Amino acid sequence: MAESMNEDNAEPPREAKLVTAIVIGAGNRGQTYSGYALEFPDKLKIVGVADKRKFVRTHMQKIFDIPSENVFEDWSDLLEQNKFANAAIIATPDRHHLEPALACAAKGYHILLEKPMAVTEEDCRKIVKTCKENKVMLAVCHVLRHFPPTKKIKELIVSGVIGDVVNIQHLEPVGFYHYAHSYVRGNWHKESESTFSLLAKCCHDMDLIHWWMGPNRCQCVSSFGSLQHFRRENKPEGAGSRCVDCDIEQQCAYSAKKLYLGNVLRGNVGWPVSIITDVPTPDSVREALETGPYGKCVYEGENDVCDNQVVNMLFDGGRTATLTMVAFTEKICERQVRIFGTKGEITYSGGTSIHVYDFLTRLTKEIYPWSITPVRTRLTGHGCADFLLIQNFVEAIANDDPSLITTGPEDTLESHLLTFAAERARRQNRVVTIEPPMEW
Repeated sequence: MAESMNEDNAEPPREAKLVTAIVIGAGNRGQTYSGYALEFPDKLKIVGVADKRKFVRTHMQKIFDIPSENVFEDWSDLLEQNKFANAAIIATPDRHHLEPALACAAKGYHILLEKPMAVTEEDCRKIVKTCKENKVMLAVCHVLRHFPPTKKIKELIVSGVIGDVVNIQHLEPVGFYHYAHSYVRGNWHKESESTFSLLAKCCHDMDLIHWWMGPNRCQCVSSFGSLQHFRRENKPEGAGSRCVDCDIEQQCAYSAKKLYLGNVLRGNVGWPVSIITDVPTPDSVREALETGPYGKCVYEGENDVCDNQVVNMLFDGGRTATLTMVAFTEKICERQVRIFGTKGEITYSGGTSIHVYDFLTRLTKEIYPWSITPVRTRLTGHGCADFLLIQNFVEAIANDDPSLITTGPEDTLESHLLTFAAERARRQNRVVTIEPPMEW
């Protein structure tokens, strides 16, 4: 007899679990991920914040209605309290990821950790080991795995539409003014204060190549790169020490007046203007350019990280890949990729579509991956990948299912170790062999 189910026997609908989170580091990225709670208050609630800067922690307290007893200047004071949330969003500067991550894991908080995980191999391994020992979920913010075109590329590779992957060519065009903002004047300008530029900027891209090539393992890497342009010997004759006092500022592509003051005068108070002053106005921006690091001549800074680098990788079966990172581009972080297979070729050059060429039919199919983009969100950063990443993390906790996390501990650790190996190869001018297995 066929089974039937009436309303009396049916299971009641499962209520969605509200995930609560604390935020450690309430700057640009911390505020971005927390923004999910404003749009979906039934799914995520921000209940605590720690940041040394009074302005940003007060701002977070106000918009999320956080009780005063859960607002801290120092993250260690926050973690001295009994655990009062499900998760921690850690978005402190790169060199300050390790200690809060270890402490949060020990307390039992599931962790969303801004990339890179940490700035040394040893510290990355410690974070993964501690999270696993304490049975907490770890998601690293490799948002590009959630970017609709790169996610669709992975699906196309797995489908076999281009046969076996033989070679990947990947370009990260940083953008001329983006590089000057972040890596000459900004937080990532000096390795001793942050980390090397390949890790800071391109651990995303190393992760994508590692992901697309999976399950094939990288066997060895080589790399070349340098700080080519932003050096004192390249300072133009007659240039001043600050753009606001420079006689030739109008002839300089990297003018801080054009980038920051020009933007705020046009009404653009978002990135990058929002980074240099808490409340962007013409007066506050001008003061920042007169007194702070963002107004300095790009040729007089203390920056020492590469402005161009290439990484060459050999994978199982003789498969190869190259990554190029370069500062001097019109495009701003619009990754470009060509993937060559035995049956066809995948090309993505930014924009709305992916091109797949079939060797048998000699036809090109145009694929539009943006159908997976959420309709309702203000979290449009990285092509809505910011939204998709935090949604992925929240759903994993709500369902107690770590398999929902796309950028989990072991896989992310492997791509980080590849990045460290590539930089070691550059510094030592040699081919670095990746010894298997790369386990935590």
